[in-house]
Amino acid sequence: MTKMIDVARSSVQTWQSDQMGHMNVQFYMEHATQGLAALGIYLGLGPRYIAADQARLIARDHHVRFLREQRPGAPFTIRAGILDVTDFGLRVYKEMWNTVSGEIAATFTADVELLDEDSHEMKPLPAKTIAAAKSLIIELPAHGAPRGLTLTPPRTAPKLADTKELVFTWQGQIQADQCDAQGYLSARHFMGVVSDSIPNLLGQLMGDDRSQNRKVGGAALEYRFHYHRFPRVGDVLTLRSGLKEVGPKTYTWCHWLFDLERGDAIATAEAVAISLDLEARKTIPIPDDLRAKLEGLVVPGLGV
Repeated sequence: MTKMIDVARSSVQTWQSDQMGHMNVQFYMEHATQGLAALGIYLGLGPRYIAADQARLIARDHHVRFLREQRPGAPFTIRAGILDVTDFGLRVYKEMWNTVSGEIAATFTADVELLDEDSHEMKPLPAKTIAAAKSLIIELPAHGAPRGLTLTPPRTAPKLADTKELVFTWQGQIQADQCDAQGYLSARHFMGVVSDSIPNLLGQLMGDDRSQNRKVGGAALEYRFHYHRFPRVGDVLTLRSGLKEVGPKTYTWCHWLFDLERGDAIATAEAVAISLDLEARKTIPIPDDLRAKLEGLVVPGLGV
């Protein structure tokens, strides 16, 4: 199997950590996106190509697994390989690993396309890119495969008007510092919107205000995002969330992000999460009485 190449290296900063004391999920996504930009250089799609052809690699679908917490100060490296190549896209695999211990912290699988920077219309991959990508083909490692989620084809994009069974968990206007140079919302901030919504979701469905409980928190184990379209600075977005499934230790949440003015879907996502003992840093099983209550809140038909 072809050896993966290093595409990013950094460390966890205190300001990237959330109230759980570990790096927030949006920064995993930000570092993975930076790694995709570096991978583009190996594929002949670096900054010079972008400046000349006004097109860059952008993810249309993400699957992310979080295998280990990353606390402030932890050094990490991201390496990448290619799982599949077509004339119009790539399936890219990346994994974040601790530079000292070698332990895998997170994995990222992304379906990426070459999109026009301004219109976001899809372009065919150059022949040199296809050749370079084929030289980086790898097999998907077992630790990068889906575990709690099933990666089915995306559903028909939902409409805001059809979400009466879901919970209103976030709403806001896209700011310039949340966007790329072309004014489109970045992958980090798609994830950031969902992350910021979780306290409202838990509060409304479970009566859980974690600002009042420093001993119990939560963590995501796995995420999937499908990007239906890319909103721009100034757009107002609104999020609706619901419970897809509940197990002995995990919850599977679904999140649908909409343009508030147009009512159409921006992105759909689902996530497997756990409750976390913040002192022991261990998973907390869901009490039977709470699970029974939550099972009554499951919304049939949710998905990406």
